[in-house]
Amino acid sequence: MTASPLALAVNGREHQLFERLVPFIRRNAHVGEPVAVVGLGYVGLPTAYSLAACGARVTGLDTSARRLTEIRAGEVDLPEAQRRGLAEVLESGALRLSDNAAVLTEADTVIVCVPTPVDEDRTPDLSALRAACESVVAHVRNGQTIILTSTTFVGTTRMLLVEPLRRRGLRVGTDVHVAFSPERIDPGNLDHTQRETPRIVGGVTRSCAERAAHVIGRTTDSVYLVGSPEAAELTKLYENIFRAVNLALANEIADVCRDLDLDPVEVTIAAGTKPYGFLGSFPGPGVGGHCIPCDPHYLLWQLREHGVRVPLIEQAMRSIEHRPDQVVRRVLEELVDAAVPPRGARVLIAGVSYKAGVRDLRESPALPIISGLRRAGVHVSYYDPLIPEVVLEDGTELQSVPDPGQDCDLVLMHTVHPGLDYGWATRCPLVIDATYQFDAAAHRRVV
Repeated sequence: MTASPLALAVNGREHQLFERLVPFIRRNAHVGEPVAVVGLGYVGLPTAYSLAACGARVTGLDTSARRLTEIRAGEVDLPEAQRRGLAEVLESGALRLSDNAAVLTEADTVIVCVPTPVDEDRTPDLSALRAACESVVAHVRNGQTIILTSTTFVGTTRMLLVEPLRRRGLRVGTDVHVAFSPERIDPGNLDHTQRETPRIVGGVTRSCAERAAHVIGRTTDSVYLVGSPEAAELTKLYENIFRAVNLALANEIADVCRDLDLDPVEVTIAAGTKPYGFLGSFPGPGVGGHCIPCDPHYLLWQLREHGVRVPLIEQAMRSIEHRPDQVVRRVLEELVDAAVPPRGARVLIAGVSYKAGVRDLRESPALPIISGLRRAGVHVSYYDPLIPEVVLEDGTELQSVPDPGQDCDLVLMHTVHPGLDYGWATRCPLVIDATYQFDAAAHRRVV
């Protein structure tokens, strides 16, 4: 019996449920088909590159002239092999860059890959997505396929694409085709390539789904169809909500392990030997990035509008939000225990990006940790060659120190980037390890 690719804790019945998936079998691939990718950020750029590398004629559209300049110069957060490949498709013309939305009319397929953040009140910010969809609708032509990939609340595809297209007199499923296919890009992780990561496609009609899957199938070996854009939208939210709840639990188990003088990483790995019913995560200083701290709030906001409560998800997101405060308290406790007055103490943060190996500060726990320590009177500096400068919420600018470990009372291991030497941290008298995996310092304490 062939192993099922489903990651489900259903006690060995995965192979039976796998039969319920609807795989898309791509036929008659057309080399050179014109595709436009709207938004060239952490999702759009790898998508555009991947399509260009496999033979499509791709136009990457972005409203930021600075971003287009960075891409042309190769100053992008991609693995080295992809940066070289990006230079090649740009030089060959397989990938063109533009800031003029008029190029959308030239494409047979338009893929929308713009950010969907939340504001300071954790309310969905659809400004970029709304503007992108308005532009796509304004430049649409008969025969196009439009694919939305940006994570958002259930019903967005119909609200921002289907209904405006119908108001223009276009029949969705006949004149134009619309689908939602959530992105599944894992920045900085070479183990999860686009080619090996399955994708989900939900079309307004079956024809919409198949046309979208034909294009998405150029970037991955596996595409599965679901019955509607709404099913695909909720699939993406469920994925990230599961991760959020799992991470909140991992941090809570880490607190339990500290009270019991146990290693949470050892315990998690041991639990992971069970071949069913368990999918563990490792604890850390908090949860950052573009997905987990933001995406669940799209569903929470939508459910609040309908008067629906989901206490487990709500509590998990509160736990995630408050995790940096817990790290701050631990640092202050260690300083006091070592007879170092927090006010005026020198604390160095090792790594501030939200994830190892990426140049990305979005929602990084390091920022509220730094701010919280500064409010307690601590003198905070940081070391992160990938992030040369940070701007705090109050406007304070900090630069990465060139020589870490000098004149430091305590170092907080926040993000350990591969390929960097952190031997200096072992010489610091106090080490708080928020990664739970910095074993080089025998005297380290964990959060």
